[in-house]
Amino acid sequence: MAHPIMFDDDDPDLVRLRAVALAFPGAEEYVSHGRPNFKVGKNFAIFGGSERLGPGDHRQIPAALMVKIDPAELPGVDEDPRFFLPAYVGPYGWRGVDLAAGEMEWDEVVELIDASYRLVAPKRRIAELEAR
Repeated sequence: MAHPIMFDDDDPDLVRLRAVALAFPGAEEYVSHGRPNFKVGKNFAIFGGSERLGPGDHRQIPAALMVKIDPAELPGVDEDPRFFLPAYVGPYGWRGVDLAAGEMEWDEVVELIDASYRLVAPKRRIAELEAR
């Protein structure tokens, strides 16, 4: 059974996120579980998702940005109230932020996406990025 589409292509946060994410070398977009995912071999950003509140209890956040966080950075990120533990991918080092809340500047969003990309991208793609 396919998941329903859970985003609007005209969402201004998605439009901005898409422009940032797809500018990385080799970045591709695909839809999984009804949400836009951005990958370079492996996922480095997801638009939309849910916060894990407890076992089996989730809160949908349609304009969430979910990114992989460097394990060394997780303690600091987990103390920042702007971030949440996403359902399903949170235990694997991912964290989310609600873009619609307006608590995060876009330069910070770009930094989060860049850091996540660098954690999963092949060395040759990182070299391409560095050469720009």
